[in-house]
Amino acid sequence: MADTQSTSLVEQLAARFGGTLSVTTQRNEVTAELAAADLIAVATALRDEAPFRFSELVDLCGIDYLGYGQTEWDTNTAGGDGFSRGVEGQAMGRFNWAERPRGTNPPRRFAAVIHLLSIEHNRRLRLRVFCADDTLPVVPSLTLVWPGVNWFEREAFDLYGILFDGHPDLRRILTDYGFVGHPFRKDFPLIGNVEVRYDPAQKRVVYEPVSIEPRILVPRTIRDDADLIQAKAEAADHWREN
Repeated sequence: MADTQSTSLVEQLAARFGGTLSVTTQRNEVTAELAAADLIAVATALRDEAPFRFSELVDLCGIDYLGYGQTEWDTNTAGGDGFSRGVEGQAMGRFNWAERPRGTNPPRRFAAVIHLLSIEHNRRLRLRVFCADDTLPVVPSLTLVWPGVNWFEREAFDLYGILFDGHPDLRRILTDYGFVGHPFRKDFPLIGNVEVRYDPAQKRVVYEPVSIEPRILVPRTIRDDADLIQAKAEAADHWREN
C-alpha cells in the first residue's frame, strides 16, 4: 500500500507542477526538489489544494553539503571477519584548522529541507530547496503558509546561517547572545582556534594555536545489509501475491 501511495503522489505532483519540481522516490519516501523562487507558490498549493492537503509542517532543517560524498569509512568490502572499518581520512572533521578547506565549496552547498504531513490523505512529502548563493544563503520564509515553522527557521538560521526572507523575527534561538559563527556548518572549528594557558615565566595567560588534533569516531556510511535487502524482497513478493 505504501508503494501505491508513493506512486500516486508522484503522479499527482508531476501533473500539477510539471518541471517546477524534480521528484524522486527512495525507500518509499517522496522528495521534491524546487527552486527558492517557486517555494511559496508550491507550498501554498500543497497546503490548500484537494489532491494534496498537506496541512501540517512537521519539521524544517538546514543541511550543509560541504564534503558530501567523501567517504570516511570504507564499508563496501567484506571478509570472514565482517565489513571493513578502514579509515579513509578524506571527510570533514579530519583536517586541522590551518589546513581547513577554503574556496573549494561544491555547487549548492546549503539547503533547507521541509517535511510535510497530509492528515486527510495519510501521506508525507519532503521538499528540498537549495540556496543559490553559498556566501549568503537565502530562502523564502514559510511563516505565512505554516506559522508553526517560525522556530524551525530560527534554528536553521542559528545553526547553519541560512537566512529566511520574510521571517518576522529571525534571530538566534539556541546559541548565546554574541555567539560568532554557525556551529552546524561543516567548516565550523569544533575545537576552537586557540587555547590558553598560564605561563609562569611571563606571569600571565598566553594564547597559542590549539594543539588537539580532531578525529572521527562514528561511521558516516549508510549501508543496506544483506538481511535487510532480503526482507524488502520478501515484503514486495508478499504484496504482489496478496
